[in-house]
Amino acid sequence: MRRPIETSRQPAMTELKTTINQNDVAAFIAGIEDAEKRRDCEEVMRLMQDITGAPPAMWGSSMVGFDSYHYVYDSGREGDWFQCGLAPRKQALTLYIMAGFSRYEQLMQKLGKYKTGKSCLYIKSLDDVDREVLAQLIRESVAYIRDKYPD
Repeated sequence: MRRPIETSRQPAMTELKTTINQNDVAAFIAGIEDAEKRRDCEEVMRLMQDITGAPPAMWGSSMVGFDSYHYVYDSGREGDWFQCGLAPRKQALTLYIMAGFSRYEQLMQKLGKYKTGKSCLYIKSLDDVDREVLAQLIRESVAYIRDKYPD
């Protein structure tokens, strides 16, 4: 027998589980077992810090983010997120390019070997990509986010 659907209750807004915290970024990076991935993370962190002018911060238990912005969707959902970030995953180093990739087709053609998700850039090794193109991609994405979500 089916239960009737309750219509009087509004669905609860889910809270974002990945938030900025005080966990130690240096200890997190030092704990990366794969030496090449650890070096790649350190290099990308320096690049992101130079571009944003902000120190790295842990977001959740496994993401390192730089600077932040506050967003409000048309649905009313809102929150804070980093302007750019990274996460050392088992399969690849994940870089978070919050502006996405569709506006950067020409850059992406010059980047090298990678895969993408909506805002995720998956790189097996930094040696697989052109570092100057990567820096330009991060700079342009951060500039876009800062323009779209001014303080």
